[in-house]
Amino acid sequence: MNEEFSVDDPTQLLDSASDFADEPGLPNDAAAKDFLDRFPLPLIINCLQTKANVPGLENTLTACLERIFRTKYGASLIPHYMAFVEVGLKANSHVVRRLACRTVTFLLENSTEEASYAIQLIIDYDIYSLLLDCLINGDETVATPSMDAVMKLAVLPKGIDIIFPADNNKATHLGNLAARSSSLGRVRVLSLIVKLFSVSRSVASVIYSSNLLNLLEAGVSNTNDSIERLSILELLYELSEVQHSTEFLSRTTLLQLLCSIIGNSAMDLHLRLRAMMISGRLLSKENAHIFVDDSSVKTVISAIDGRLGFLESQDTAECESALEALGDIGSSIQGATLLLLSVPPAARYVIDAAFDRQGRGKQLTALHALANIAGEARPENTRILNSIAEESLRRLIYEVASRSMKLTPSGLILSILQQAAEVRLAGYRMITGLVARPWFLMEICSKQEIINIVTDATTDTTKIGMETRYNCCKAINKAFTSSKLIGDPAFAAIAEKLEEAVRNGPYLARKQLQATPEVKTAERF
Repeated sequence: MNEEFSVDDPTQLLDSASDFADEPGLPNDAAAKDFLDRFPLPLIINCLQTKANVPGLENTLTACLERIFRTKYGASLIPHYMAFVEVGLKANSHVVRRLACRTVTFLLENSTEEASYAIQLIIDYDIYSLLLDCLINGDETVATPSMDAVMKLAVLPKGIDIIFPADNNKATHLGNLAARSSSLGRVRVLSLIVKLFSVSRSVASVIYSSNLLNLLEAGVSNTNDSIERLSILELLYELSEVQHSTEFLSRTTLLQLLCSIIGNSAMDLHLRLRAMMISGRLLSKENAHIFVDDSSVKTVISAIDGRLGFLESQDTAECESALEALGDIGSSIQGATLLLLSVPPAARYVIDAAFDRQGRGKQLTALHALANIAGEARPENTRILNSIAEESLRRLIYEVASRSMKLTPSGLILSILQQAAEVRLAGYRMITGLVARPWFLMEICSKQEIINIVTDATTDTTKIGMETRYNCCKAINKAFTSSKLIGDPAFAAIAEKLEEAVRNGPYLARKQLQATPEVKTAERF
């Protein structure tokens, strides 16, 4: 570094850098340029390299530089200081390494028009391998921004070629990197793979073709490190939320591995819970039946059914997770049908729990699960299942009602709507899904109290509560106007009440009241 950029007393620079770093709001080009006009970038870098022992200097200058590089003006200077970035990625200081990782991100974010130039800089300075080293060996404050930088690289043209080299023997190949890493490093590599998987279907295809999903399978199968195993299941849970996850994971043995975990009573509880939730998420997507055959879905359902049978009437976290997983599976037509047609039907546990007030958490979960099976979250024209599945659904609900003190489904439904707000909201969802069935519509209309609750705009005070009640009211009204009941004089009052409630809308549709002061002024005389 030239002597003209050296500084004996960094006090003035530190004070100005501290003020700049602490300025509220996002930095702008003008402010960044003004600061660098007073303190050129080489001066700041030189001071950072030679005066690191000055208390507070490193944190202050790195915060200042990050704020500068965040601007377009600052980012335009990064290509001229790639040697500094390279050195920063190798630094012993976590603070400096974090800044270097963030600087790479700013470079890639601002190089959309000259992406090929940025990619060439990444190659020339071997930046990608240094980012991977930060991912594996850095602390959490370094690993996270290094992963962010790799994600930015993944979305640039030809960036994916750097991340997934044609030569599988390269040291930067993620499979090789995972193989030579510690348990923590391996989990971080797998976390990167999961995040890359979510970028796009094409990237997910490359990951699958590179056999990187095998690393997840191996991690789930590893019985020697329960902490790593649980960490990988957490990653799979994140992966299961990706739209195209079922397509690729169905080609692996992961579903079978998850089933083996679910059905193993000796397995750690947290592993079973996550395995259930992942299975449910993967099979909840409407296109799941394209990639997963019925036999595989039945195997998952059977494993969860077995656990619910073992747990019987317990109100536990595992029971709730199992019910939620069945509800997720029931979100799709294929899943709902299989839940109702399995022998005995696994949906029986959901329906029993939905109308059982003995376990609050279990009932709430089961009500939402039943709403999913009934099709509340599906398009209206796909709510009704085939005739055999529909008959199973009707029979199961009437059987539960006949064993209860209420005797009829309408009595059970009214009981749910009279409970606390969160249970009532789940009840609205359940009714919205089920009311497309004529027999269920008749149950709803047979009790005036049910109609009174779902049409009363003052029943719920939260936004989600008002909207869910209104959607329920609309669903009942639509089913009613499409049914034979519409011309029956006995239901004329119900028809009028439903139409008025739908017309009023979801939000506090009550008569306008005049504002009245709560505190009166004192009467003088």
